[in-house]
Amino acid sequence: MELNIVYVVIGLVGLFFGGNWLVQGASRLAASLGIPALVIGLTVVAFGTSTPELLVSLDAARKGVPEIAIGNVVGSNIANIGLILGLAGVIAALPIQISLLRREIPITIAASVVVFVMALDGSINQLEGALLFGGLIVFLVVVIRAALRERVTARDEAELEVVEGITGEIRRPVEIGRVLVGLVVLLVGANLLVDGAVNIARTLGVPEVVIGLTLVAVGTSLPELVTSIVAALNKERDILFGNVIGSNIFNLLAILAITAIVQPVPVPPGVIAVELPIMIVFAALLLPFAIHQKILFRWEAAIFLIGYLGFVIYTVTVNGVSA
Repeated sequence: MELNIVYVVIGLVGLFFGGNWLVQGASRLAASLGIPALVIGLTVVAFGTSTPELLVSLDAARKGVPEIAIGNVVGSNIANIGLILGLAGVIAALPIQISLLRREIPITIAASVVVFVMALDGSINQLEGALLFGGLIVFLVVVIRAALRERVTARDEAELEVVEGITGEIRRPVEIGRVLVGLVVLLVGANLLVDGAVNIARTLGVPEVVIGLTLVAVGTSLPELVTSIVAALNKERDILFGNVIGSNIFNLLAILAITAIVQPVPVPPGVIAVELPIMIVFAALLLPFAIHQKILFRWEAAIFLIGYLGFVIYTVTVNGVSA
């Protein structure tokens, strides 16, 4: 048991540092090319911070415990909105650039509903995974076209600091190295985290899907959490919202899709009845911001955070230890 706890701790630390190195390197590279902050958040940062979910889900599928994959994706999506957006919003009221979010928030809700419908028969099969991945391709094409339309021309250090909040000279070989090292650390951390979490779950009699919904989901969301808190403190609100919403889209259309293509992902009845609908509700809570609201107030963020804490308590008490 002690060794498994060490695995989990080392895995979480690896995810934390690896994710941050990956995001920092990728963001600096993208910013040096003049890509707008919100687009960086929706793509580079979102995909980078979702890499732990992908690695953990693929590793879980390879080791014959794909239940962790669905729990990880659903739990991470709920954590992204409830925990990350809630905590960042409590730290500081967040103005919202709604021009692009009017498109991305409905996509998040639609993808959540599609996954729920696909899961009703008890699994996400390979064909359904391929369809989800096709949706990702469409999403990326739309975002890239938007990026080309809104591309800024900033190149020198002073302009990048104003446009993207990035300081210091950008040396692209160094940033590429940072990205590669981050990916390696993420891979090792994901492997250790899955090993430790599965062994602890089996020892304590906790269903593996619960471990995926809580410990693994929060652990793999650490890069999003840290990135969002730093973005809130530095008033990088576009990156924050893009990170949260983009990560949710990638989790559904990339992580879950790729995992299902590799191996069909079983969806327990409890997840269909409770956790997937909760994920849809959390996504739907963002809809008012896509329609008219231009700021996330602290009291609204507190509601997100309280809702997430309630979800965690429910998951642990109702679906927890069975032996």
